[in-house]
Amino acid sequence: MKAVILEDEPRAASHLERMLARVDSNVKVVARLESVRDSVKYFQQNGTPDILFSDVQLADGLSFAIFGQINIQCPIIFTTAYDHYAIEAFKTNGIDYLLKPVEEERLKQALEKAGRFMPGLMLSKLLYIKTLEATDSYKSRFLVKVGDKIRSVPVDEILLFFSQEKSTFLLSADKHCYAVDFALEQIAPMLEPAKFFRINRKYIVSISACTHILSWSNSRLLLKVDGVSANELVVARERVQEFKNWLDR
Repeated sequence: MKAVILEDEPRAASHLERMLARVDSNVKVVARLESVRDSVKYFQQNGTPDILFSDVQLADGLSFAIFGQINIQCPIIFTTAYDHYAIEAFKTNGIDYLLKPVEEERLKQALEKAGRFMPGLMLSKLLYIKTLEATDSYKSRFLVKVGDKIRSVPVDEILLFFSQEKSTFLLSADKHCYAVDFALEQIAPMLEPAKFFRINRKYIVSISACTHILSWSNSRLLLKVDGVSANELVVARERVQEFKNWLDR
């Protein structure tokens, strides 16, 4: 499987290429590109690879500018340090959105997802995300399995979403935990921004969960929520000011 990496940081590109070699030896990186300009020129001359790994912020602009000029037919796995480009990413052939530093297990999951694709075919989840964005609406409930039964949990009754090992879960207001069939990167654009905030790589919290907030080490903040282990809900330092602005709306 021929792969192209769009990444303006050489060390990050090398790290991703080494990780790909460990995760799937069938993936062969045929090109590493650092800018929108070079990428457009490359795809015009060489066509579309089997899979594309793309950072969002390149040396001369956002990678989305490439997809406005070139019809990319292959699955795209985004690798970025910013979570607020998720909706825009899923307007393309984006099938997954990995936050840096990319974890090997998440990369493996993304590749497995890519393997289920046919050319030009989008997963039902991805189509649903696109529909949400196009209609400017957000999910009002999530379906979860409880034994052999299915339950619908209203969004207003969800305290937070979190990832643990290979799975994603929600914690309801009645302190029950349920597995959900989406990654956090997919859930984020489904939620109304005024009601939910991603505080770090592992947690998305609702406004109703933010009732007990403490100052924490290294200029961070700590949320206390019943049912969540102590010191888990830490607002990442780079997100503290944005989090405060979100609370103060």
